[in-house]
Amino acid sequence: MSTQKMYRVYLSPPHLGHIEKTQVLDTLAQNWIAPVGPQLDAFERQLCEYTQASAAVALQSGTAAIHLALRLLDVGAGDEVICPTNTFVATANPILYQGGTPVFVESEAASWNICPDTLEQAIKARQKRGKKPKAILVVHLYGQPAAMSHLRAIAQTYDIPLIEDAAEALGATYEGNPVGALGDMGILSFNGNKIITTGGGGALLLNDKTLAQRALYLATQARLPAPYYLHEEPGYNYRMSNLLAAVGLGQMEVLAERVRQRQAIKAFYQAALPLRFQPQPKNTVSNAWLSCVRFANAAIRAKAEQTLLADGIECRRLWNPLHTQPLFAQAPYYGDGFSEKLFEDGLALPSGSALSKETLEEIIEHIQRCL
Repeated sequence: MSTQKMYRVYLSPPHLGHIEKTQVLDTLAQNWIAPVGPQLDAFERQLCEYTQASAAVALQSGTAAIHLALRLLDVGAGDEVICPTNTFVATANPILYQGGTPVFVESEAASWNICPDTLEQAIKARQKRGKKPKAILVVHLYGQPAAMSHLRAIAQTYDIPLIEDAAEALGATYEGNPVGALGDMGILSFNGNKIITTGGGGALLLNDKTLAQRALYLATQARLPAPYYLHEEPGYNYRMSNLLAAVGLGQMEVLAERVRQRQAIKAFYQAALPLRFQPQPKNTVSNAWLSCVRFANAAIRAKAEQTLLADGIECRRLWNPLHTQPLFAQAPYYGDGFSEKLFEDGLALPSGSALSKETLEEIIEHIQRCL
C-alpha cells in the first residue's frame, strides 16, 4: 500500500494532451515498443535540433546520463569531481557510483547557482593538495541558467571538462543559446515532475560524435559488434524505451508553450507576493520550472508551508545543501553557507503549467495571510 501523500494541487505534475496520445497509439500500432525504434531515433534528433548538440543519447534517467558522462571521462576511485552543494542528490550520487569524491562549492546570490569565484578558489585549493578535479558539474537550478561564460572560462583555464546538468532547465537560454549543449557534455531529465516528461527518462547531450558512440555502447550493456554476445567491459541497461520516446516526441511539440505557461505563473506570483524570488540575470531566460521564493525568516516560511500543506497544496523547501548531509560528511566543501540560508527560509511553490488562475489566487491568498 502506497504511503505517498495525495494532494489536490501538486508542485509540478505532468501536463499531457492529445498529441502525446496520438504518438503513443501510432507506436503501439507499429509494434515498436522496446527497446529501440524509429520514435527513439526521432526523439534524439529533436533534442539535437532544439539544444544544438551534435548528438543525443536518450536514457532511462538524468542520473544515468550523469553517470555515463563521468564514465566517459574515466572518473574512478580517488578522483574528485566539483559539484554544487545546492542541488538534488542525483547530481552527486553518480560520483559515488564511480568511487569518486564530490567537492562541494557554494552558490552565488546572483542566480543561486554555483559561484564562479568560489569554484576557482576550490580548484586552486584542491591543486595545492595535489588533487586536480577530474570534472566540474554545473547545475541550472530550478530552470535558471548558471553563469556559463565565466564557468567555461574557468574550466578551460584549468583544463577541466565541464558537464552541464540541465535536468531542470530544458527550454531555458543563456545569452540566447539553449542550455544543455554549452559545456563539454550536458544532461536532461524527463522525470514526471519536469517541464516536459516521458514518465521517466533523461538524455546525454554531446558535442563529440565519437564520445556519443561510446556512450551508446555503454548504455546498451557494452556489447561488442559480433554475431554473438561479446563483452570486454561493464556496461549498463540505460537506454530509453521506444514507447517512452513516443511520449517525448509529443511533449517536445508543446515545450515552448509549457515554458510560456510556467513563466506566466511565476510572473503572476511576483506581481502579488512581496517576496524574494530566485534572481534572473539579464543575459539569461529561465524556463521557470519551479517558482521559488524566500521569506523574511524560517518561521514565516514554516507557517506558509504548513498553511498550504494543510489545504492539500503541495509545496517544498529548497534543496537541503549536500555538504550538510550525512552521506557526504567527509566531502570537501568551499563556501560561506549561503545555500543553508536558502534552505532555512526558501520554498518552492506550485508551478504546474496547467494551474488555473483560481488556484493561483487561492495559493497567493494563503501565503498573504502568513506575511
